[in-house]
Amino acid sequence: MTSRTSAGVRRHGDGPLLRALASVPALTYLVILMAIPLALVIAYAFLTAGRFGGVQGPVTLDNITRMFQPLYLEILVSSVVNAGIATAFAFLIGFPAALVITRLSPTWQTAALVAVVLPFWTNFLIRTYAWIVLLNREGFLSDGLELVGLGPVEFLYTRQAIILGLTYAYIPLMVLPIYASLQRLDPQLLEAAQNLGAGPWRRFRTVLLPLTLPGIITGCLFVFIPSLGNFVIPELLGGGNSQMIGNLIRDQFLKSRDWPFGSALSLMVLALLVIIVMLQASASRRTRKWGA
Repeated sequence: MTSRTSAGVRRHGDGPLLRALASVPALTYLVILMAIPLALVIAYAFLTAGRFGGVQGPVTLDNITRMFQPLYLEILVSSVVNAGIATAFAFLIGFPAALVITRLSPTWQTAALVAVVLPFWTNFLIRTYAWIVLLNREGFLSDGLELVGLGPVEFLYTRQAIILGLTYAYIPLMVLPIYASLQRLDPQLLEAAQNLGAGPWRRFRTVLLPLTLPGIITGCLFVFIPSLGNFVIPELLGGGNSQMIGNLIRDQFLKSRDWPFGSALSLMVLALLVIIVMLQASASRRTRKWGA
């Protein structure tokens, strides 16, 4: 009896140890690929750029004060606006698409979801170059407008081309969270609202939209964050005419060799994203309380 009890105690005591050992790979991943790089970025932001690149002393706040100059704040604001517009377009396209997918049969739902994620199976750079073929002055879009007397039109190397590219690149990240929220929605709620005399717009505004708000917020976050830091699409589709914060940070590291200032700009973007994520978490909590 005593030996069985001791064995049971040992087995019970092995639980925390096993859980700790199981968490070692994840913790190692977080430390090596997140904590250490973040610590280096924070440290570099308060150092001085070397003459031939790299960092050196002394410790200074010049990089922090420099990033609040009007030129860099204007680029940040422009980046936020571009990412916000792309997120809005992704929502306007993604919500109806997700709603239509939920109304399909299970077989066609699977096919539609595969079609949504299919672009992710192609290299991001190749997809961006494909838009160059479509949007240039001799491209299919300009030629089509010319046939109906509206062209040729120069779409490439404009702000509109950047927003279009960002919307296209990340719209699957909007469709999938909204689809998941719509799938969890009880259809009897919409039927009850209809039986009580609510029209389509009122059902959408008072039932469908509030109950799928967590998925909408998540989708907006998934589109906005990568759009804000993207530098490939502004470089290829914008031609450098509309610089975004991602391009500025890349140039500081790879062209100007000013790692401290690039790190300071990265911290500014990171702080903005942390604020956005906190607002998203607060909105999600309020939505859950409202739903309860």
